[in-house]
Amino acid sequence: MAEVINLNEKFKLFSEQWHPKIAGELNDSYVKLAKVQGEFVWHHHENEDELFFVVNGTLTIKLRDKDLTIHEGEFVIIPKGVEHMPVAEDEVWIMLLEPKTTSNTGNVENERTAKADWI
Repeated sequence: MAEVINLNEKFKLFSEQWHPKIAGELNDSYVKLAKVQGEFVWHHHENEDELFFVVNGTLTIKLRDKDLTIHEGEFVIIPKGVEHMPVAEDEVWIMLLEPKTTSNTGNVENERTAKADWI
């Protein structure tokens, strides 16, 4: 069934950082929302591309050879196999579009590895 999703309302439903929430499903992918602040972990996704869309704030994605700065209303696609580390000086709200098989920490298993919950 088709429904309109209000991102601001969805972001009000949670406060945890670095713990993606599933807000929708598109074919074999999830639309995930996350609040992030500070540094994440260096990782890559062996088999999945990952789209980061910044809803609120400014996100830096560190790559081994350069930094990408993504402002509110912009997105970047990180190709599979590319090592990256998201960094946010202040809290940033992001929307992710990625295959259902994607782990938030990719090839790394640690305390930040989280299974996304539906909201």
